[in-house]
Amino acid sequence: MARFLIVEARFYDHLNDMLVAGARAALEAEGHEVEALTVPGALEVPGAIALASESGRYDGYVGIGVVIRGETYHFEIVAGESARGIMALTMDGMAIGNGILTVENEEQALVRADPAQKDKGGEAAKAAMALLDLQARFAA
Repeated sequence: MARFLIVEARFYDHLNDMLVAGARAALEAEGHEVEALTVPGALEVPGAIALASESGRYDGYVGIGVVIRGETYHFEIVAGESARGIMALTMDGMAIGNGILTVENEEQALVRADPAQKDKGGEAAKAAMALLDLQARFAA
């Protein structure tokens, strides 16, 4: 059993609830402990994961959030930089599943967030578990 932290950018409540539910269900189905914490937005997810990793309390992480394209360039910055931050931590050897949706509209987000449809929260949790398994494999 491992300890996972879900770091959620709480912006679209109804969408995030589905993503977190999917991630939590996937982790708990494998017998893992799960905690969750909320940050203001997707840009804060990598920083919160980095801070939490310093505690040594968690074995893996799942970043959750929704970024919907708007009328300004801000979408590209948030989508790109949140993904870059998570990837940088992953490249440093952390087991992180990226469940931050970057979509054109709310309809796309609903399909991807819903555990009964695309279940991207659950998929992100499964990615984090797969990376944790690789850590153990290569540490031996």
